[in-house]
Amino acid sequence: MLPLKELLVVAIEQAVAAPTCTLRLADAGARVIKIERAEGETARHYDKAVRGTSAYFAWLNRGKESAVLDIKDETDRALVERMVAKADVFIQNLAPGGAQRLGLGASGLVARYPRLVAVDIVGYRQDSAARDMRAYDMLIQAESGLCSVTGTPDTPVKVGVSIADVMTGMNAHAAVLEALIERSTSGRGSAIEIAMFDTMADMMSVPLLHYDYGGKPTPRTGLEHAAIYPYGAVTCSDGEIVIVVQNPGEWRRLCTSVLGRPDLIEDPLFHDNPSRVENRQALGVIMAGIFGAMTRTEAITKLEAAKLAWSKVSTVKDLSSHAALRRLTIETPGGPFEGVASPVRRAIKDGPVPALGAHTEALRNEFAETTE
Repeated sequence: MLPLKELLVVAIEQAVAAPTCTLRLADAGARVIKIERAEGETARHYDKAVRGTSAYFAWLNRGKESAVLDIKDETDRALVERMVAKADVFIQNLAPGGAQRLGLGASGLVARYPRLVAVDIVGYRQDSAARDMRAYDMLIQAESGLCSVTGTPDTPVKVGVSIADVMTGMNAHAAVLEALIERSTSGRGSAIEIAMFDTMADMMSVPLLHYDYGGKPTPRTGLEHAAIYPYGAVTCSDGEIVIVVQNPGEWRRLCTSVLGRPDLIEDPLFHDNPSRVENRQALGVIMAGIFGAMTRTEAITKLEAAKLAWSKVSTVKDLSSHAALRRLTIETPGGPFEGVASPVRRAIKDGPVPALGAHTEALRNEFAETTE
């Protein structure tokens, strides 16, 4: 059963953050009407990788309806209003202030339609001094300090996927579901603001707390954990694997069963995690000599026998054929493709990625002005 199958969602959305939220709602059965401008929303134009459709758009827009409307046009704006009047949820991520100028800000909409759950996805809280700053994924990654803790000691880098956008969309999804639960008991909707910067600031809590209360910045450590060691890549004779040691029992098993160095267990330089983090370079040299003499298969066999966690350092090519990867066949205007199955639900609402404006006329008729 699809739990949101009675839900109507109207979205003026673009790129990644808002479409991530509405994708999850659509997967769970909600009817999602996506309002686009004449040239289509931003993500339609990033590339043509998937049967002529942008990879971003193909990923985030299955099961939605597309209507091309000019929300600055009086007639189309009235049509949008009629849609919203019947909707359960409205979501927008226009530029700062854009929705408010059009009368489509969350607070104004909920004042007109008290049962509506309305969401403004913004870069920065609109009660903050940064409210007018434009916000894109990499800008928010950089502004929030994420790039300062990501990369190598010499080079800060962004995360290789749109993590600020995606996590903001997931926070919006959670907020919508909470608001719908609240509405089911109170009968009242909610005006919700979700800020990308707040999302990334929350994800930066551990580095922030280390700085505020430990007095030290979090270093960039490449393919290693900044606060736990050993927790990262080791190089074997035929390539890399990642190993993890998080507690005293795992440290003892690593020393005895994998490294063959039980003397390291109580060594003052390495006896607990803070000591190992402080002396990671010295311990890294010891481990490099031992792992470097093993093949990956030999190392994995020892790690498995010691009940220690490990992973390969996979490429995207490796992911494409990974035994754990679940696929989903999705239709696009140019033909089907094999996407990644929902991480949230095993059963989702079927539906293609819509062509631009595929549902415009049907929606005009459905939501036509009546004289009643």
